[in-house]
Amino acid sequence: MVKRREDLTAPRSARRFDVHYDADAFGRFSESIARFLGTGRYLVFQTGLIIAWIAANLLPPARFQFDPWERGLVLLTLVLSLQASYAAPLILLAQNRQESRDQRQGEHDREIAANTEADTEFLARELAGVRLMVADMVTADELREELANLSAAVDRLAARLDLPDEPATPAHP
Repeated sequence: MVKRREDLTAPRSARRFDVHYDADAFGRFSESIARFLGTGRYLVFQTGLIIAWIAANLLPPARFQFDPWERGLVLLTLVLSLQASYAAPLILLAQNRQESRDQRQGEHDREIAANTEADTEFLARELAGVRLMVADMVTADELREELANLSAAVDRLAARLDLPDEPATPAHP
């Protein structure tokens, strides 16, 4: 018997096992691995481990060797290949995340540059306006000169009028 569905507007989804993970947490994890793999400490650690591995498979008798030299250290090769097969994608993921961060930072820097340019243009226009206003203002020297000219003109008028002082006529009672 076929089971009927209530909602026929959407196609049936295939039944599968959904694995959900936090991509950001996994990205941070891959970045920490990539940062560790890119250090001198890791190189020294890996070199020491390989030397110890080879020594453990060369020095003791054949029955105690777990990865004999005669077989070409197959287990060591497998371990290093496995490590490389995981390290490369983790490093690429870390680089992609860094590229995304750099891109966002570049966009942010471009926005800041555009805002700074707009602010600079505004301030330049304001400064030009202030300069024009200051150019139209009367300076103290110009004011003194005009006052001196007015004072001289008043003195000339007073000299031309040169009226004698007449006593005031008394008012009629």
